Amino acid sequence: MIQESGLLIQSIDTLFKIMNVLLIIRVILSWIPHDPFNRLISILNQLTDPILSPIQRLLPPLGGIDFSPILAFFLLEIVKTMLIQLLA
Repeated sequence: MIQESGLLIQSIDTLFKIMNVLLIIRVILSWIPHDPFNRLISILNQLTDPILSPIQRLLPPLGGIDFSPILAFFLLEIVKTMLIQLLA
């Protein structure tokens, strides 16, 4: 059971790291011109929109700057920490 719990914790940690990387890529792409219809961009948006869209509804861009990714990083870290503490 302990070994399974360790594997689950490691999997959760990896999943959240991947989500953070995807969010970073999305932020970088928002600064440079890109084809929004590109298949990879579309997949990236589909993976990150469930996290960013609710935050963007609560926290609209201020002065043209979207702060939702920053809040998303904090919220993801809090959720990850809580999940790992529940499993540990």
